[in-house]
Amino acid sequence: MIPTYRRALIVGAGSGLSASLARLFAAEGLKVALAARNIEKLEALAGETGAALHACDATDPGAVEALFARCEPALGGAPDVVVYNASARLRGGIADLDPAAVARALAVTATGGFFVAQAAARRMLPHRHGAILFTGASASVKGFSESAPFAMGKFALRGLAQSLSRELQPQGIHVAHVIVDGAIRSAARPDSGDRPDATLDPEAIAGTYLALLRQDRSAWSDEVAVRPWVERF
Repeated sequence: MIPTYRRALIVGAGSGLSASLARLFAAEGLKVALAARNIEKLEALAGETGAALHACDATDPGAVEALFARCEPALGGAPDVVVYNASARLRGGIADLDPAAVARALAVTATGGFFVAQAAARRMLPHRHGAILFTGASASVKGFSESAPFAMGKFALRGLAQSLSRELQPQGIHVAHVIVDGAIRSAARPDSGDRPDATLDPEAIAGTYLALLRQDRSAWSDEVAVRPWVERF
């Protein structure tokens, strides 16, 4: 059976992939709520999609719980699709990284994902229905030099997704992790003329999330990777 979803919450919203998700979900008839620490940057997107905006620091469990309570009236109920798209990059050599900054990066990339998933699961479990989707990266499967905090955070987020998929999918909640293995195309990062499709089209990535939501529950995916076809394996 293919589940029907009606209300989506995207946490860590911005102008890239999450904006494409918001547009696609709205076009598919879902009511959309967008959460970010800075919501002023999302006003144009909200006007375009009819999305409700909510300021939230995902690293604060109290703020996350308040976010879900606030978004329910605007959505007409608890979200049955929740996307965790927040992350924090911190680069530097191991000898020079500031421990406090590393802890903050891990909190944004991974711990916030736990808080959001917990709040979502508490609302989905009584109905045995819902989807929780996590945005991963190349760093989810391979750590790069001088990028230890990002690799640690994305590895942790992937582990969270794997654990929750085994716990929650038998209870009707689809949990999936999307590895975005490459750079996402944007106005600031366009493809070069000699390398078309060197970056991932955010609208195409959003289509993969929608495809996950359209899967029959007899054959749910718990992880999918998207990468430019020009990449050398």
